[in-house]
Amino acid sequence: MYFPTDYQEILAQLDHTDPVKYAADRNFIDGHVSYLSPYISRAVISTKQVLDILLAKGFAPEQIEKFIQELAWREYFQRVWQQLGDDMFDDIRRSNTGTRHRQIPAALLNARTGIHAIDKGINELYETGYMHNHLRMYTASIACNIGKAYWEMPSKWMYYHLLDGDIASNTCSWQWVAGSFSSKQYFCNQENINKYTRSRQSCSYLDKTYQELPIMNVPVELAATTGIQLTTALPANTIPVIDPSLPILLYNSYNLDPLWKKEINANRILLLKPSHFKQFPVSDKVIAFILSLAKNIEGLQVFTGEISDIPYIKGVPAILSKEHPAFTHYPGQEDAREWMFPEVTGFYNSFFGFWKKCERILKNIQHQKPELMRA
Repeated sequence: MYFPTDYQEILAQLDHTDPVKYAADRNFIDGHVSYLSPYISRAVISTKQVLDILLAKGFAPEQIEKFIQELAWREYFQRVWQQLGDDMFDDIRRSNTGTRHRQIPAALLNARTGIHAIDKGINELYETGYMHNHLRMYTASIACNIGKAYWEMPSKWMYYHLLDGDIASNTCSWQWVAGSFSSKQYFCNQENINKYTRSRQSCSYLDKTYQELPIMNVPVELAATTGIQLTTALPANTIPVIDPSLPILLYNSYNLDPLWKKEINANRILLLKPSHFKQFPVSDKVIAFILSLAKNIEGLQVFTGEISDIPYIKGVPAILSKEHPAFTHYPGQEDAREWMFPEVTGFYNSFFGFWKKCERILKNIQHQKPELMRA
């Protein structure tokens, strides 16, 4: 699986996205998914940009509602983080008393869960930095609801390897599967996995009815557990050359937009904070992907360090950044992100409460002339 990092190639991939076919077969492992998630999560492109381009191509909102809804899930999880702050990293709605440990099943790390499609998906995650969304749900269900692991450590393990790692989406999705951010736990059986992964496995520990799964004992394949130590190898620190007469534009792993304030003359710094990556570690593959995407930003200098270590940080005329819950401590002016539904803010207990508000706005969008954003 190949994820280009050149901006024009990314736009070409967006141009070839078929949201109608996506709605029809997105849950199948070989379905028409867009593979845009790494670029959306890194803010190379925005959810609004994707929507505007699709509407400008002539798709009606009701025709591509399912695709829009999936984009809206990302906005929903970001809004959850905005409202809850660090409380997002605790059980959001309810504690799951069914967990037996706060480690991770060793079988996940070794890709030996005994479920062939899952083990293949884990190996592909290690190799490519990507896992199909349905496989992510299956993996989380096996870890938390069959293996009885608390969601936190397995979710960090998955986030570590994902090129499209979005802290809010990953954390909230694992909690949704585990039942701490939903009304019930999500279970999958072998029949369901076979259907959507085109596999034919039988006689596994998941070859059961949905009534049997919640009450089964932890299978022997998932019994062994372990802790993990995840670390990030950041590039060597190089002190950036700063013109103190110009503003500083701060980029980060969640703002790699090559067109953000492109028209102004500024010091452009990709800030890789060791303190951030200590809290949210990622793999070498993810760091390499981030650095490759950063090459789309003209004049960008990479700086490994904390904000206070940037030369002239207190003497430049302005410091500009984009709003993100992971970086609320940045000094200076914060620009708003490009949301599909900027009017829908606040905390909603469920996505569908959030989506009802979005639907009202979406109905008005179809009566407006779409603008081709940044094409």
